[in-house]
Amino acid sequence: MNAELGLSDQEIPSGSALDQSELETPCLLIDTEVMERNIAAMAETARRLGVALRPHAKTHKLPTVAGLQLEAGACGITVAKVSEAEVMAAHGITSIFIAYPLVTPGKIRRALALHEQAELILAVDSLEGAALLSEAAVTHGGAPLAVRLEIDTGLRRTGVPYDDAPALAEKIAAMPGLSLTGIYTFRGALLDGAPTLDLAAAGEQEGRLMADLAQRLREAGVPVADVSVGSTPTAAFAAAVPGVTEIRPGTYVYQDRMQARLGVCSLDDCAGRVRVTVVSRPAPDLAIVDGGSKTFATDVQPNTAPLLLQGFGWSAELPDAVLERLTEEHGMLRLGPDAQASGLAVGDVLHLVPNHICSTVNLHNQVWFRGTDGRYTPQPVLARGMLE
Repeated sequence: MNAELGLSDQEIPSGSALDQSELETPCLLIDTEVMERNIAAMAETARRLGVALRPHAKTHKLPTVAGLQLEAGACGITVAKVSEAEVMAAHGITSIFIAYPLVTPGKIRRALALHEQAELILAVDSLEGAALLSEAAVTHGGAPLAVRLEIDTGLRRTGVPYDDAPALAEKIAAMPGLSLTGIYTFRGALLDGAPTLDLAAAGEQEGRLMADLAQRLREAGVPVADVSVGSTPTAAFAAAVPGVTEIRPGTYVYQDRMQARLGVCSLDDCAGRVRVTVVSRPAPDLAIVDGGSKTFATDVQPNTAPLLLQGFGWSAELPDAVLERLTEEHGMLRLGPDAQASGLAVGDVLHLVPNHICSTVNLHNQVWFRGTDGRYTPQPVLARGMLE
């Protein structure tokens, strides 16, 4: 057994651990010690504040890492898609919240099949979607489907508009085959509808909006129990609001440059780094590395308020180098004075903290976990590309 990751000998071939110098680039490295520290810190936050922790597995997409989160005290996991839930359930994860509305017959059938082997919670945000789940659940038979109503608290994504939630909740609660157990939201670092760096105010507002709504629902005769909130930047602050029962952070497990800029962590808390090789030095102020848009996530754009990040990643070795442009297989590093004076040469290796680790993980077939001996062991990202 690999005690650090809970993997069997069958899942890690004998002799597969490599020294860092043996790894081909580009590749994604995870510092296991830092990851475990992050897992423990969030679990302790949830315990201290008296709320359940149900981490979002979209960040790591690995049942083994989900298992570590459960061992640390999480009550279950959150996923975005049925296919992710299927991967997790197939590897022994038994309490899963699919925080995404299911409205197609095929996905609903698959969810009902999962419902027979795991404690499953589904999401609804419309009368039409709830009716589809209700009809399928009645036809399928068995125990009612647990559902949570998603609330739009300002992100303007999925979720019923806040003021429309009580009327919709009453209708869903009366539907056969469904058990409306709670409400949930994803808001991120928003305050009064705008991005913010004031995480305490954003989290407190998020928690208060949801706790107040839950109380309104109960007064209207809808006995919701779960009030689920909290992205990585706001989780601790939202959890401190009385009435909040659960937080669902995801990025915290690895952390990333975006979270460091938000003040959630330091760059030293970022467990994931992309190892790249310098393949060209065409000018004194330019280096080309072998990681481009197929290696680094591009969804967190540089120079976007309020983060105003420079480039797509931060180099641990060359802090004044900026990964300012990406094509599919090329990363263009603009070198500042210190980087230019460093003697950076073709064949040198750099380690970059990506802006957004979640989307970066989904670009890689495998990640390499650093063990206590300093060697790296690969793990396939089993839920990679599970988008349906």
